[in-house]
Amino acid sequence: MELSFQNEIKEKVKQMQLNLNIVVDTKKEILLNHRNKIDGIELLKQCKNEYSKVIFFDPQYRGILDKQHYGNEGTSRGKRRCALTQMSEEKIQEFINEIDRVLTKSGYLFLWIDKFHLCEGIHKWIKNTQLQIVDLIVWDKSKIGMGYRTRNRCEFLMVLQKTPIKVKGTWNLHNIPNVWVKKVKTANHPHTKPIELQMKLIEATTHKDDIVIDPAMGSGSVFTACKMIGRNFLGGDING
Repeated sequence: MELSFQNEIKEKVKQMQLNLNIVVDTKKEILLNHRNKIDGIELLKQCKNEYSKVIFFDPQYRGILDKQHYGNEGTSRGKRRCALTQMSEEKIQEFINEIDRVLTKSGYLFLWIDKFHLCEGIHKWIKNTQLQIVDLIVWDKSKIGMGYRTRNRCEFLMVLQKTPIKVKGTWNLHNIPNVWVKKVKTANHPHTKPIELQMKLIEATTHKDDIVIDPAMGSGSVFTACKMIGRNFLGGDING
């Protein structure tokens, strides 16, 4: 009797996914409001065109490590960071092409980058998309990191919007500062991001029960933010 009830609930969940225009693969079922273990590209490919207003993407890039050779890959936080699945430039472009397809018109991509990629530029990543850079937020982490000359204390959240570019009707809060000061604990994951900032951005760009996507969810901070303000979450991570 209990097993029958569980099967009934599972079928209802599947139907809910279909009603929300998620293609459910029988080999790899993707669930809303769940930490799916899945390659982010595969997750995005199973979403319909123009499916979500907001997507967060925090690439696990190697640019700063390869160019600067800080030499900390075998120690402490550097060892944990480098143990994660690394993304090539081509892989990041593939992600962004899929993100561009899945975003609704005038939808937002919140893209986390470091100082190296900010200086190098990301234009090659968005060259063949409808995405345009519309804003930049500096996250002051209140602690000093790597650097040969000045030491890195910030990360950057680049705000991109899919055309047509507009503010009215797409951005509802106007009290978010462009410098966010917050120290976070990285004991559980080396790339933990500030939940409060992400909550504000989600509030600014979505409404209750909208779906927010994070195809490389890492520590799960976007998922936590969605739960706290009543948004649906679709995401996963290749590392589970």
